[in-house]
Amino acid sequence: MLNKRLFLQAALAIAAAGAYTAHAQDAIKVGVTAGPHAQIMEHVKKVAEKDGLKIQIIEFSDYVQPNAALSSGDLHANSYQHQPYLDAQIKDRGYKFVKLANTVNFPIGLYSKKYKNLNDLPKGAKFGIPNDPTNGGRVLLLLQEQGLLKLKPNAGLKATPLDVVENPKKLKFVELDAAQLPCSLDDLDASAINTNFAISAGLNPKRDAIALERADNPYVNILVVREGEQNAPWASKLVKAYQDASTKEFIDVTFQGSVFPSF
Repeated sequence: MLNKRLFLQAALAIAAAGAYTAHAQDAIKVGVTAGPHAQIMEHVKKVAEKDGLKIQIIEFSDYVQPNAALSSGDLHANSYQHQPYLDAQIKDRGYKFVKLANTVNFPIGLYSKKYKNLNDLPKGAKFGIPNDPTNGGRVLLLLQEQGLLKLKPNAGLKATPLDVVENPKKLKFVELDAAQLPCSLDDLDASAINTNFAISAGLNPKRDAIALERADNPYVNILVVREGEQNAPWASKLVKAYQDASTKEFIDVTFQGSVFPSF
């Protein structure tokens, strides 16, 4: 009789735990930064709810707190960073995080008011690039991909003009604050411009750029979770909702080519 009672108690405990888990799955907390990430997650929330997953969106105003909150257990996932940033955070802070899935990309574009094609740039063309290491490196890697220059093999994501070993067109790099690059188009032959500054200047990356980073570049934004939770039932539902066809359509319609789905 005692064994039977213990068995029933254990069964009830397991059932209760299962019910709790299901409830927890219906109320996951996802951290985002304000702006496009928050807007997209609002749509994802609606899609996920149809699949039985409820999402509580937590907005942050900086890039540090979403990872701190994920590490402390205050979030189930976050959506705001790209892999190079995540790698640096893991190295600096010892976080036990993993990438769950690709989300969107905010590509750097190359623009010119004088030329319609990169190949038309003359020798000695003045080319504006951001003066910060991360974005400056992105531009140089993009120019290498487009065949305009060659970098040292070990230059990596933070390449600088000093890492250029071949420059057939003898491009002259003009390093400026990223926010100033749209204004430089009148004075330079071409400039690389971050998407947010391009939009503010009335440019549309899809329509106006003469070259763009690939959608699968290293700066694709990602969903991030703690190690060990990437296989949780709620995690697969979150990815499914984010990578739903309606989410892709929402991104395309809402941002008109300034934000690219990377799934």
